[in-house]
Amino acid sequence: MMRDLSAIVLAAGKGVRMNSPLPKCFHKLAGKPLLQHVLETIKELGIKNIYVVVGHQKEVIEDYFKDWPVTFVHQKEQLGTGHAVMICEEEFKKNPTGSVLVLAGDVPLLKAKTLRNLIDFHIKNNAAATDLTAELPDAGNYGRILRDSDGRIVKIVEKKDATPEELAIKEINTGTFCFDSEALFFTLKEVKADNAQKEYYLTDTIGILRQKGKPVFACLAPDYCETLGINTPQELIDLERHCLRK
Repeated sequence: MMRDLSAIVLAAGKGVRMNSPLPKCFHKLAGKPLLQHVLETIKELGIKNIYVVVGHQKEVIEDYFKDWPVTFVHQKEQLGTGHAVMICEEEFKKNPTGSVLVLAGDVPLLKAKTLRNLIDFHIKNNAAATDLTAELPDAGNYGRILRDSDGRIVKIVEKKDATPEELAIKEINTGTFCFDSEALFFTLKEVKADNAQKEYYLTDTIGILRQKGKPVFACLAPDYCETLGINTPQELIDLERHCLRK
């Protein structure tokens, strides 16, 4: 059991492109909500403190998972992933841990082994932050990983803010991180919403930590298919087909 590790799951998104009244993470894959797949993987790791950030139709999610050992945190305004994690600090302080795993609630195929490797890599390197990355044939809408000559992460650039050269990068941010908890919540206070979306990006913590000279690493996922998220009905269909082939 991982006693010095908590998990924060981001599940507040509406998922406009899903064309559905349901919260995005509540759409089903293989007969279960996307969020349930994520929570089952976290439980497999033996993580006790699990915080689920909810927003759009939070009652639907809270009712379905009412018997699960999770703490719900309400994001009243959709102000970005950084804001979603930031609002967990008050609950987190009630039972703090040294490290925090941050995951998206709509990435259902991540394996416990992959997450365990990420956590072990993070702890072994005494990192302030470690990003689970993947190499995609088509990086699409994902944030791009910028590395220095030593291979360490310099920053993560969201697609909407990327230059044409940065858009050509194939290595992407999967939205899954392991953080030193003190570094995470301290750095989030410095994140600004000065981007195209006017949102507080969790990914901006990487650049800030680098500027402070803190160790930031990337851990490449063994199979990019594990890291695929859901944004459209077609992507959900494609992932369902992928599961059936397994």
